[in-house]
Parts: sequence; structure tokens; C-alpha cells
Amino acid sequence: MIHIWTCLDGMARKKKRRDDTMVMEPISVEKAMEIARKKGIKPGRVKDTNGVQFTKGRNPRLEIIDWDEFKSTLSKRRLAVFESGGWMKIMKAKR
Repeated sequence: MIHIWTCLDGMARKKKRRDDTMVMEPISVEKAMEIARKKGIKPGRVKDTNGVQFTKGRNPRLEIIDWDEFKSTLSKRRLAVFESGGWMKIMKAKR
């Protein structure tokens, strides 16, 4: 068993895992908004597609979208935000 210490909001948390791979856990869009605000990132979309991701807004191929559109796109495409140690990733939602 490996113990992993994470710090998202200034409070250390211990997570247990059985091996040394990253443990990605689903989080709510509200929690993603909180993490994004702290990291200075925003929801974005690759121009002319329905692909969503997080961005700092400096990539000309991405356009910043509002959180309602982000949430709607996640729902329509059956995606979810996963987090591990402050890192966020958008992947297919677990059923």
C-alpha cells in the first residue's frame, strides 16, 4: 500500500493506492471550477469542434467558453472531470 499526500486547498490529504499509478477520481463541475479558479485556468473548446478542455487562454486554437456551455457539453458527450493531486482531466464518465 502506498500513501499519497495531496494538497488542493492548503489542507494536506492522504490517499491510499495499491500501486504507483495515478488515481483519477471523478469530481463535480463545481469542484473543477474551484480548482480552475485557483490555477488561473478556464473552460475552453477547440475552435470549430465540440471538444472541451481547460486552458489558460493563450492558445489561439482554443476559445474560452462559459461554465454553462462547458457543463452542457460534458453532459451531451457523456464526459466527466477527473482529478488527482490537483491535476484535472476530461474523460468518458464512468457508468
